[in-house]
Amino acid sequence: MNNIKKLTIFTLLLLAMTTSMSNVAIVTALPHLKDHFTNVSNIEFYSRLMLTLPSFVIALLAPILGHIIFKYGKKKSVIIALIVFSISGSAGLYLQTLEMLLFSRAIFGIAVATLMIVSTSLIGDYFKLEHRHKFMGYQSAFMALGGVVFVVGGGVLSDINWRYSFSIYLIGFILLPFVITQIKEVIVTEDSSEEIEVDSNMYFIYFLAFFYMIIFFILPTQIPFLLIEKFKASGSFAGTIIAIAFAFNALGAITFSKIKNRYSYSTIYLIGLFIIAIGFAGVGLIKETYLFFITSPLLGFGGGIMMTNITAWMLSKTSIKKRVKTSGYFTSAIFLGQFSSPIVFHPLVSFLGVQSFFFTIGISLFVIIVFSLLYIKIK
Repeated sequence: MNNIKKLTIFTLLLLAMTTSMSNVAIVTALPHLKDHFTNVSNIEFYSRLMLTLPSFVIALLAPILGHIIFKYGKKKSVIIALIVFSISGSAGLYLQTLEMLLFSRAIFGIAVATLMIVSTSLIGDYFKLEHRHKFMGYQSAFMALGGVVFVVGGGVLSDINWRYSFSIYLIGFILLPFVITQIKEVIVTEDSSEEIEVDSNMYFIYFLAFFYMIIFFILPTQIPFLLIEKFKASGSFAGTIIAIAFAFNALGAITFSKIKNRYSYSTIYLIGLFIIAIGFAGVGLIKETYLFFITSPLLGFGGGIMMTNITAWMLSKTSIKKRVKTSGYFTSAIFLGQFSSPIVFHPLVSFLGVQSFFFTIGISLFVIIVFSLLYIKIK
């Protein structure tokens, strides 16, 4: 890290931030869509789809984009992606129909996929293994703290008018000068001192990334509806609760580098899952809104540990030459989990109700953890 300019590191952190805000910036606007599109049947489902459609596009195209980025270069790709990010992301300010809004979110997904692939692969290019875990903690923390600003800002703006929260995506234009001046294509050679297990258990890691995200994304897709509809909270309050989760997500990310020296990737994954399970079960038992200030930090902290851990795990098992393509498949797994989360759980939410659903998921995660520990012990 000593050889890299601070402004370049700051630019890498800003790039990572854009991927974190790809969905959550408009999360508190979604319940308000029902009031605007009153003539659309199943609008509650479509409003959740607004949040996750970019994730589907990313999951579908990320592997292909990984090959394209490898061919045309990271810097050129990220400049184009930032422009598309700002234009398509802010389209909710003026588009009138639900169909066009959904289409803009799909285009937006292509931009986010490109940004995430480049951002992830550049970490591997710029940092050796011994510095990578530390930087990834800072990166995840920066993403989370950026999420705090955008979720709270989006919540306040959505209380004024649901369209205003889309303006947050214009930040991509502010990032452009930093990327143009600070990001450079890094020519790297294989370093024999870095332990690499190319493609070893890579599909297992992709699955764990998918599973993590399908569980963690319950938070932004279901909590606003629980708070606004059952507890009659405001959009800004819902945004604050989610923002607190992001703040503690940052703490979890920083904690990862401290506990990695003591525990394996698989053990850290289960530790994070255990903390999330406590948070979900807690949400299922809440009777007063102030108790969300206890469960939200748990969900964020556990998620921060897990996300940083799974990304570091992936990067540790791929070679420099395959890093962009591997990051593409990894990005696909992450966002497939995001897209699938509300769809997979929609029947269960409809059957149980949102709050009982949280409790059921929490207990189910405890069961999964117990079986995983028994499997590891037997093995």
